[in-house]
Amino acid sequence: MSRIKYVFRDGWRLVWRHFGMSLLTIFTAMSVFFVVGATMLFILNIQNMVRVMEGQLSIQAYVKGDAELDAVAQKAKAIANVREVKIVTKEMALERLRARLGNQANAVTLLGENPLPASIEVKVSHAADVSDTARMLIALPEVEDIVYAGQVVEKLSRVADFVQQFSLVMLIVAITASGVVLFNTIRISVYSRAEEIAVMLKVGATSTYVAFPFVIQGFILGLSGALFASAALGYAYFRAITCLKEMLPFLTFIEATRYLGKLSLVLILCGTVLSLFASLIAVEKFIRKAARPL
Repeated sequence: MSRIKYVFRDGWRLVWRHFGMSLLTIFTAMSVFFVVGATMLFILNIQNMVRVMEGQLSIQAYVKGDAELDAVAQKAKAIANVREVKIVTKEMALERLRARLGNQANAVTLLGENPLPASIEVKVSHAADVSDTARMLIALPEVEDIVYAGQVVEKLSRVADFVQQFSLVMLIVAITASGVVLFNTIRISVYSRAEEIAVMLKVGATSTYVAFPFVIQGFILGLSGALFASAALGYAYFRAITCLKEMLPFLTFIEATRYLGKLSLVLILCGTVLSLFASLIAVEKFIRKAARPL
C-alpha cells in the first residue's frame, strides 16, 4: 500500500516540479487532440452529407410502351447494390410535372393526350454503384432510356474516397505529434532526476518502482490534455454549427450529442493510452541504460 502511495505522490510531485513544462505539455496535448477531434467531426459531417446526397440520387429508367412495369421493377430489384425501386406510371409522371410547373400547371392541358412515358426510379446503396447499375438497367430489353446525374455521382465518389484517406493521414500525424511531445516531456523529467534514479537502482530499487512515478506523470498530462480538448471541442462545435445552420440551411449537420460524447470518450482513451506508452518508452530506455554495470 505504501508503494502505491509513493507512486501516485511522486507522480504528482513530478508534475508540480516541472510546472511550466507540464502546462506546455498539457496545452500542446490539448491542441493536438482538439485538432484530432475537429478533424473527426469534419469527416463525420462530410460522410453524413455524402450519405444524404447518396440517398437522394436515383436512376430514372424509362420503359417501352408495351412493357410490364412490375416485371421491369422485379428485374431491377435483382441487380446487385439496388436499394429501392419505385414504379412511376404515366399518370404519376404527369402529376409530378404539374407540381413542378406550379402556377403554370394549366399549360399541361394543352398537351392533350399524356405524352410522358412510364418509368422506374432506382436507388442504390452507394454513389460509386450508380454507373454500374445504370449500365445494367440500359441493358434490359424493356428499358428504352435512362437518366441520372453522372457527374454528381463521380464527384461524390471522389469526395468519399478523399475523406477516408484524409482522415487516416490526419489521425496518424496528430497521434504521432502528441506521442513525441509526451515522450520528450517525460524524458526531461527523467534526466532531471538522473542521479537520484541511479542511486535508487544501486541500493536495490526495482526498475518498476523507479519508473511508475514517471508513468503516472505522463498519464496525468495526457489525460488532462484530452479532457480539456474534449470540453473545448464540444463548446466550439455547437457554436460553429449554430452559425453554419444560419448561413447554410440547405446542408445537414450532425447535432446529436451522443456522437460528441462518443468522440470525447475516444479522445480521452487515446490520450490515456498514448501517454502511458510514451512514458513507458521514455523511462524504460533511461533505466535500462542506468542499470548497466560499470
